[in-house]
Amino acid sequence: MEPAVNAAVVAPASPAAHETASQARPAPVLAIVVPTFRERDNVAELVRRLDATLVGIPWEVVFVDDDSPDGTADTVRELGRRDPRVRCLHRIGRRGLSSACVEGVLATSAETVAVMDADLQHDETILPEMLRAIRERGADVAVGSRYVAGGGIGEWDEGRARISRFATRISRVVVPEGLADPMSGFFMVRRDVFMDAVRDLSSLGFKILVDLFASSPRALNFVEVPYRFRERHAGESKLDNRVAWDFGMLLLDKVVGRWVPVRFLSFAMIGGLGVVVHMVVLAALFRTGLAGFGTGQAVASAVAMVFNFFLNNALTYRDSKLEGAAMVRGLLVFMLVCGLGAVANVGVADWLFSEHRQGWVVAALAGILVGAVWNYTTSSFYTWGRRGR
Repeated sequence: MEPAVNAAVVAPASPAAHETASQARPAPVLAIVVPTFRERDNVAELVRRLDATLVGIPWEVVFVDDDSPDGTADTVRELGRRDPRVRCLHRIGRRGLSSACVEGVLATSAETVAVMDADLQHDETILPEMLRAIRERGADVAVGSRYVAGGGIGEWDEGRARISRFATRISRVVVPEGLADPMSGFFMVRRDVFMDAVRDLSSLGFKILVDLFASSPRALNFVEVPYRFRERHAGESKLDNRVAWDFGMLLLDKVVGRWVPVRFLSFAMIGGLGVVVHMVVLAALFRTGLAGFGTGQAVASAVAMVFNFFLNNALTYRDSKLEGAAMVRGLLVFMLVCGLGAVANVGVADWLFSEHRQGWVVAALAGILVGAVWNYTTSSFYTWGRRGR
């Protein structure tokens, strides 16, 4: 005989029960999107502070975690089991602060969305004022600003402050002159404004506010709310020298990305550095008599390919960076691809020079362009794409 089944367990909830549950927990008016990587020790404290600050405001927080090795996502899920306002979006095989913010915004139904860091350096107590700026004062975007009256950069040393000021100045290429703190990572935006721009966002680097202003199809009405930048609560800063490259690529994409993919420009610039490495190694071997020209050329080619691979892995394809065994396989595939690219380069140049009587400069440049496009296209797909993982 089959065991009896507890009807209370399997019976579907009635429409009235769903309605009661919905009334008990109103839909969020505000969602806070928090990209994370190795922030396990900060997320609980951030939730506690949000709860203390957003009294009377229906809210939720969406942590977008890039598969942190310290178990950040598990910590967020544990918090979510106790508080349904806490959600986890766990990304595997994808990285990047800006793209994490985009996915977090798309994952919530709230009509107003804030973006802030998990390290508690952003002052959560100004969130209600930012929300009022949007809902009552008609702003499209409310920016937590360190550079208006009442704001400050906290305990930054002069070097970091100088870099921030320089980045702010060069961002004027794509953002409004009146925005005092375009480099802020702490802002709030209306969903419809974000959705108008989302398909044109570059999602490069870590300064999504610059990307948002540069990608919006219309001028945005903004309000800056002052706050003082605080010290990190726990963990280590993720800032490194690569963020400068990412920021440069973002600005470049906003200026020329409609004509040339910025990832290709990054790939080509690193390729140019590889040529320099090639020539230095060749000169060191051939000019000193350590190797003949043929041997020196082969060694120099291999060294340049390895150099290009690791630099592209760290910069051009940072969002899909290869590690461990995948990196070794990727290096071998990259060298094979570039070897075929070199054959295409020489073949096209020789064909134009010999058969079509083109000048040697034109023929050489055409060969270089064909080789670069081949290397970029095939590397993107086979080395760093899905087939290359």
